[in-house]
Amino acid sequence: MFLPITKEDMLERGWEQADFVYVSGDAYVDHPSFGAAIITRVLEAGGFRVCVLAQPAWHTATDFMRFGRPKYGFFVSSGNIDSMVAHYTAAKRKRSNDYYSPGMRAGMRPDRAVEVYCRLIRQAYGSIPIIIGGLEASLRRFAHYDYWADAVLPSILVSSGADLLSFGMGENQTREIANRLAAGESVRSLTDIRGTCYLTAVENTPFFGAECPSFENVSRSKREYAVSCRIQQDEHDHVRGKLLKQRHGKQMLVQNPPMPPLTTAELDEVYALPYMRDYHPVYDRDGGVPAIEEVKFSITHNRGCFGACNFCSLAFHQGRYVTVRSKQSVLDEAEKLTRLPGFKGYIHDVGGPTANFRQPSCRKQAQHGLCKGKKCLAPEPCKALEVDHSEYLAILRAVKRVKGVKKVFVRSGIRFDYLLEEKNDEFFRELVEHHVSGQLKVAPEHCSAAVLDKMGKPHIEAYINFSKRYFELTHKAGKEQYLVPYLMSSHPGSTLRDAVELAVFLKKNRIRPEQVQDFYPTPGTVSTAMFYTGLDPYTLEEVYVTRDPHEKAIQRALMQYYLPQNKQLVEEALRKAHRTDLIGSGKDCLIAGSGKQEPQHPPAGAAKKPWAKGQKGNRKPPRNKK
Repeated sequence: MFLPITKEDMLERGWEQADFVYVSGDAYVDHPSFGAAIITRVLEAGGFRVCVLAQPAWHTATDFMRFGRPKYGFFVSSGNIDSMVAHYTAAKRKRSNDYYSPGMRAGMRPDRAVEVYCRLIRQAYGSIPIIIGGLEASLRRFAHYDYWADAVLPSILVSSGADLLSFGMGENQTREIANRLAAGESVRSLTDIRGTCYLTAVENTPFFGAECPSFENVSRSKREYAVSCRIQQDEHDHVRGKLLKQRHGKQMLVQNPPMPPLTTAELDEVYALPYMRDYHPVYDRDGGVPAIEEVKFSITHNRGCFGACNFCSLAFHQGRYVTVRSKQSVLDEAEKLTRLPGFKGYIHDVGGPTANFRQPSCRKQAQHGLCKGKKCLAPEPCKALEVDHSEYLAILRAVKRVKGVKKVFVRSGIRFDYLLEEKNDEFFRELVEHHVSGQLKVAPEHCSAAVLDKMGKPHIEAYINFSKRYFELTHKAGKEQYLVPYLMSSHPGSTLRDAVELAVFLKKNRIRPEQVQDFYPTPGTVSTAMFYTGLDPYTLEEVYVTRDPHEKAIQRALMQYYLPQNKQLVEEALRKAHRTDLIGSGKDCLIAGSGKQEPQHPPAGAAKKPWAKGQKGNRKPPRNKK
């Protein structure tokens, strides 16, 4: 049964009052891939009466009074993604659709949804407790650069007027907050819960912990902003992370150390909760909620990512420490999927942030945490790295044997550099033979070593070695399968010459991206700090940053040099980079000279490199037709 979404639903359950109302910027989808579903089911399992206010009208406070005043308070989230990312492209153009809204309809949530929702709740109910969480709140918990305003904004806890901020994966802090409010504690007294932030008068600031440069300082000084970014990233560790402080005028933002990630037993409990695994039927008339399609028949087996790419928000949200569900929990979910309407025998994914992470990257992390200022895989794998795919492989094999399952795919992306460190090919072979639905997503992102270092990614040689072996195994298996390499243009550190280098690499390796992605400066990442400050937070050295829209267009065009409509931009790029040797009729040239367009088919003999066959470049691969 879905949780109540109307006053009538609530009364039908015999409730006169809800304990909590959960407000979300997404349509109501009761599936464990949606944060709102997990938090509301966790509250329900704790004995609380929870109503869901999904995509409320935000022009007045009326919709926020739909259920009446809740007994204990409101939990507020913008939804699965930041509301500004949901609304705008990397070019700051308004999106025409929203996958998290009924019928893909855009405009169902406001810009900066968390702030808007909190203001309206205050209008309706005054000082009622408001707890904010989810990705938007989590990544904006400190003073942060906002790409859309092109300015440094204060912590969202300040701008929203909420009482408490829950960051990261919030199950355990949500339980503690709810239980203590129900026990009669004031929300203002909840200052000791891990995984939360609160505001206090400067004179009440804890003496211990580490202090970030103030909001005022990071607004004035880009160097101070870079220093603050490094402190925040370094202390986001549940084992060794310190309490952090950041002054905002007469108030101090205090971040308690991160909540420890859920244990295997706790994860199993969360994923065993009674999700309906679909969108609420009220959306049937609009054609449903498209975001469910990619995950409805998929299984998440892990959390956390020690890959920690600089442009990715995962490290600052879920954390780098990997935790996993038990094999039996995954099998139980697989059996549930076989009983769902519309299941045709295909489990689309058994994955997570990184599909093939099934354990922490080394043994010392449980006692000492992850290394400060270092990465496990970049620029080279750490010597302490432990690689073992055997348990993940056993899970894939077991899921494949579940009655009613025909195929099990891995679609959420793998770390190919981690896979290459495995001592044998058993997992790699079986992945290629049984778990690729025509194409495998991997993320080399670029080929320039200088750019990859700023991304926190391995150098391109790892991808080349992986692709060679992938196509060798594909050929042995008698299959026609592809690689879908994710590529990014205009990341901090990428000069015009680096972009030309990438274009040359793509041509040499017969990779033709059908879609490309510009770097998108989203809150809370190291790469966004580089974009704003022009400094590397870990070295404070200057970083080249492309901000000019025309130069961005040039770098993007180079990735699709073969399209006739890009020829003028590509030629401009090659002349500016002093690479006119790449203009002409030679086999290595990117474009033809004298108005002649390069042939659209590879030159004779291109297929002689077996590992280069089948490399596509969709940024978004088509859905599995099965």
